[in-house]
Amino acid sequence: MRQHAEKEITVATLLCDEKGNLNPKAIGYAKKPLIQSNLKGHYMRKKKWNYWCVFGDEILFSATISHLDFAAVCYVYFLNYETQRYVEKTITIPLGNKIKMASNVLESIQFHSKEMSIQLLYIQNETHMTVTIPDFDGDLLHADLHISHPPEDESLNVVIPWNRTQFQFTAKHHLLPTTGFVKVGDARYTFQAEDNFSVLDYGRGVWPRKATWNWGFASQRVGSRRIGLNFGGKWTDGTGMTENAIIVDGKLTKIHEDLLFTYNTNDFMQPWKIKTKFSKDVNLTFTPFFHRIAKTDAKLVTSEVHQMMGYYNGNIQLENGPTLHIQQLLGCIEEHKAKW
Repeated sequence: MRQHAEKEITVATLLCDEKGNLNPKAIGYAKKPLIQSNLKGHYMRKKKWNYWCVFGDEILFSATISHLDFAAVCYVYFLNYETQRYVEKTITIPLGNKIKMASNVLESIQFHSKEMSIQLLYIQNETHMTVTIPDFDGDLLHADLHISHPPEDESLNVVIPWNRTQFQFTAKHHLLPTTGFVKVGDARYTFQAEDNFSVLDYGRGVWPRKATWNWGFASQRVGSRRIGLNFGGKWTDGTGMTENAIIVDGKLTKIHEDLLFTYNTNDFMQPWKIKTKFSKDVNLTFTPFFHRIAKTDAKLVTSEVHQMMGYYNGNIQLENGPTLHIQQLLGCIEEHKAKW
């Protein structure tokens, strides 16, 4: 028994109606970023973010600009795979009035302060990311990356409907070829478009007070192929929609079935299992080598993220296609609990 096929959206569609509630026509998924996030109203419930994860040969680099309605939260982190040196810096701006969050997935967005500057300039199928942090664990961090959005490539764009007044548009764009460098102190790490890819997680929605989700992803070259994985769980269960897909060489295959994530909350470094709920289409094991913990406790607002870096192994049965054998595919997986 497999889940019903979700509706595919093929024309530009507004996320909300005039009142700021969910536009029923927006429920579905698109292979291009056709949904426009015209969010309004819903005082203090709107959540918006642009999260970037860049996979290099030696490092993982991530930059995020987010707005939670009552505050803007911007953060940058860096992991050296081999030495496991890990640095994360977060800036919280109460109310965050000066930060304008774009209503389109591919649109410029920026944040500037004395402690951190993140600029994401979108122009002609390319995001030019510049990040500067004068004191990044005692070092100057400067990143200058050109991330291309190949126009022929497909991406995952999904609207999750909890109800008319609570919903989320999530855009997960994978396998974005990346060039440039990240400099931390005296160390300089370079990126080449052939082998290094970025992942964009763009989110716009009106959320319930409490939420828990899993998200797993990877974007890597495997031999001559480019493979992107996107898996979500818990938060989408029961909505009739999933954020599950495989992207091979720019072509997206939607997985309509819910996924089960099995892992040990007492020891997140134990292997994780990811399986489709009813079929055997997805059967993967994720083995972590690093555990990132990000906690916020501002009483009214709490957030706890356990994000693992590691490797995927196993099989994925593509719809009406061959079985994809996944071996030592570098990626991430996480559990996030939020009260916001």
